[in-house]
Amino acid sequence: MLRFFLLFVVLLVALFAFRISNFAAEHLTVPFTGVLAHISGGLIQLFDTDVAAEGVVIRSLSNGFAVAIAPGCDGIEAVIILVAAVLAFPAPWKHKLAGIAIGFFAIQALNVVRIVSLFYLGQWSRVAFDWFHLYLWQALIVLDALAVWLIWLRYLPRRRPVQAAQA
Repeated sequence: MLRFFLLFVVLLVALFAFRISNFAAEHLTVPFTGVLAHISGGLIQLFDTDVAAEGVVIRSLSNGFAVAIAPGCDGIEAVIILVAAVLAFPAPWKHKLAGIAIGFFAIQALNVVRIVSLFYLGQWSRVAFDWFHLYLWQALIVLDALAVWLIWLRYLPRRRPVQAAQA
């Protein structure tokens, strides 16, 4: 357990340090956030044609309200937490890679729901937008990472005890 905790902390520090580097911001965060805005804007356009997504901004053409997806609102922090937990846990690599891939998509799917809901909440009430944005959705995205990790743990193959394997 101590090995897991120490490796988890080291991986968290390393991944978050990389996350805030200029290289990651320029080559990963900004392009990824643009894709996230494009996907979210496309989903909104299925129901509301007066919406445009440009860069990291989703804007209502009818009332001018816009949301910009900033670093920290892209779900990457939750993905980093999940990746660190999965990599730190002793498991076969094929299971680690599957857990990271499935977890990435689960976190990002919820994050798209978050972005769409915040887009509509912001048009309805600025107070509700701020509360959901700063408190509720932040916690839910991190809880999503925790839930994915716990589900991943549940589906790992069981190790047979050494004594039973030798008998």
